[in-house]
Amino acid sequence: MRGDEWAMFKMTIVPRFGDADALGHINNTVAALWFETARRPIFELFCPDLVFSIGTFPFILAHADYDFVGELFFRHEVEIRTGIARIGTKSFTIRHEAWQEGRLGVKGNAVVACYDFASKRTVPVPDDKRALLAAHLIVDADI
Repeated sequence: MRGDEWAMFKMTIVPRFGDADALGHINNTVAALWFETARRPIFELFCPDLVFSIGTFPFILAHADYDFVGELFFRHEVEIRTGIARIGTKSFTIRHEAWQEGRLGVKGNAVVACYDFASKRTVPVPDDKRALLAAHLIVDADI
């Protein structure tokens, strides 16, 4: 599935003046911040109250990529669409897309590894969390 059909989570961003360059284009560094913000519902699957500490924070960002496929502009809202593209043994991939005025501007992935900070090692995705992530799995994700 493509476009609106796969988005399990949606967030509307109102670009700030500082997000734009002199031509009114959204700067390429902004997508990373917007996509990080849009991961909040995924974090809530692991910790509903969002109270994290070294002992309870269950994962780390292992990889992120971004493809800039169209222009985004200051003067229009941006919709961030988020879903789960892949669930592995110790990590999962979050898929993000930034849409404006019906056009895709940026797409990207974030690989999140389950991590035990005490042992400094990756650990398997817990079965209960795997089931929660699977409920948001994107069919035919092109990662």
